[in-house]
Amino acid sequence: MGRLEDKVAVITGAGRGIGREIALLMAREGASVVVNDLGGNADGTGTGKIADDVVAEIRALGGEAVSNTDSVADVAGGERLVQTALDAFGGMDILVNNAGILRDRTIFNMEESDWDAVQAVHLKGHYACSRPFARYIRDSNRTGCRILNFSSVSGLIGNFGQANYGAAKAGIAGFSRVLALELAKYGCTVNTISPGALTRMTIPLREKRGEQVADEDLNEGGPQHVAPICAWLATDAAAGITGQIFHTGRGGIAIMQQPAIIRQFHKSSGVWTLAELDRYVPQLVSAKLEHDRMVQSAAIPQEIG
Repeated sequence: MGRLEDKVAVITGAGRGIGREIALLMAREGASVVVNDLGGNADGTGTGKIADDVVAEIRALGGEAVSNTDSVADVAGGERLVQTALDAFGGMDILVNNAGILRDRTIFNMEESDWDAVQAVHLKGHYACSRPFARYIRDSNRTGCRILNFSSVSGLIGNFGQANYGAAKAGIAGFSRVLALELAKYGCTVNTISPGALTRMTIPLREKRGEQVADEDLNEGGPQHVAPICAWLATDAAAGITGQIFHTGRGGIAIMQQPAIIRQFHKSSGVWTLAELDRYVPQLVSAKLEHDRMVQSAAIPQEIG
């Protein structure tokens, strides 16, 4: 018996890459799956029926799945997506917000359409799918539900040429923290995934840098390495874990720090003078750098075999 038996999972952007691997693994663990994918290109243009192909794979494995090709970039699409799960399987337990596009340009060349398209699919897409699911949880008293949101090191740390993508991914991390608080009373956990994987969206970035991607690279760093933590966080074993950011890929699994005050000074009266800031701001920066060194030391991978 699988770890997700009798669960219903909705996975966006599941026609290829990371989403597809999550859909296949959750299905193997017994979940009924709604495979959502607009079937477009990496930049969000075009459509296709690739969701049907993944459904066929799941059914060939003996699992249950249906497809959905709605765009997640508007609330109506998100509502139809949730309704697909209710109509096909009578309920919904897991939402994986994975769908995404790329329109990489430096801020000098980024057009408004590039900014808006990426925000719509990533940041608004998380809202558009999470809101109807959250309302369903509340109105039906569905317990033990899970939401997994996809951020990125581009937003959590930063990456050249991805201001639109990085802003959306940083926003998703903040969105997830709030959602974890709002859904806690309903027993629904909300966690964030920061993936590191070679996919159709990331391989071209390496190729532009003159790096070749071999089959060995795909075996060691492909999207199949991201799926396990997603499936595990959807199991009963993860019931007490919420509001966290997990980084995973290439055989690694890590938990990431989140915004917190490292050191603080407080004046008993009056406003800060510039002369006082001359003295104390460098001490704050020094404390931050020392904190960074400790974090970097703690983050060295521990090999487990």
